Amino acid sequence: MAAEGWIWRWGWGRRCPGRPGLPGPGPGPTAPLLLLLLLGPVVADITDGNSEHLKREHSLIKPYQGVGSSSMPLWDFQGSTILTSQYVRLTPDERSKEGSIWNHQPCFLKDWEMHVHFKVHGAGKKNLHGDGIALWYTRDRLVPGPVFGSKDNFHGLAIFLDTYPNDETTERVFPYISVMVNNGSLSYDHSKDGRWTELAGCTADFRNRDHDTFLAVRYSRGRLTVMTDLEDKNEWKNCIDITGVRLPTGYYFGASAGTGDLSDNHDIISMKLFQLMVEHTPEEENIDWTKIEPSVNFLKSPKGTCLSGPLTGWRVFLLLLCALLGIIVCAVVGAVVFQKRQERNKRFY
Repeated sequence: MAAEGWIWRWGWGRRCPGRPGLPGPGPGPTAPLLLLLLLGPVVADITDGNSEHLKREHSLIKPYQGVGSSSMPLWDFQGSTILTSQYVRLTPDERSKEGSIWNHQPCFLKDWEMHVHFKVHGAGKKNLHGDGIALWYTRDRLVPGPVFGSKDNFHGLAIFLDTYPNDETTERVFPYISVMVNNGSLSYDHSKDGRWTELAGCTADFRNRDHDTFLAVRYSRGRLTVMTDLEDKNEWKNCIDITGVRLPTGYYFGASAGTGDLSDNHDIISMKLFQLMVEHTPEEENIDWTKIEPSVNFLKSPKGTCLSGPLTGWRVFLLLLCALLGIIVCAVVGAVVFQKRQERNKRFY
């Protein structure tokens, strides 16, 4: 979808300069009424970003509480993570460090939007820095591991902000943002930069910027969208937009980072979660969303473990296309065979 479409359809557009991550001032006072009359129910899908939608129990906002201590209200941190008055530093610019920060409270919202103000910076020159940040919405929290400082074979959603290309044959341009959904059956392959389990991704030049950098993640009715604001223009830029994603409720938000032989400072300045006011069908309301498995339509693991089974959408289209092509081939072959038999029969008369 074109970037312009997001401004009116989904509420993505200019951010308010005084309130990072939120949509900026709109048209004049008569315009909302005209939009309401013209667009009807579409307007209900727009996230206005007002404070009543902000879920403080799932948000990390300055001024931080607990500066100078080893804990803070609503959030736990571990490893190399340190809390200052200006940022939460997951790792310093030192080798072999891992750190993370995790929300205390499980999130039971079916539709949400997370705005992250972050900064990745360090002394390393091009391709001499690493490894990056991971943003999480997962069943388990505070479990260290090899995936940007957190556990592998996780259950839930991960957004990777990767700064170093481990795969020398890759065609990707780094830094690179990618998305992965896992039901515990998939392993993130660092040597291939997660290429085989990536749902979608985009190049994003967020390292060593001299201005603020932001990322937004929206999940609503099976649609997962990632947007960035990295150019200091107070505008969101489309990065990832995929459908068919099913995420349970009751999981935890977190962020982690790791360094190896190469390093960087990985800082989180804020994480703001907004509730999206979205109407669901009666069937959707009756689902126990705490019991479903994380899945994406048609995604399979390298071992053939199916993350989803519905025979809909593109899979049906491809099957119908293959069947149609098969019918056409059979018809052509049959016509050729019939024509040759006719010619052979004529020779006997």
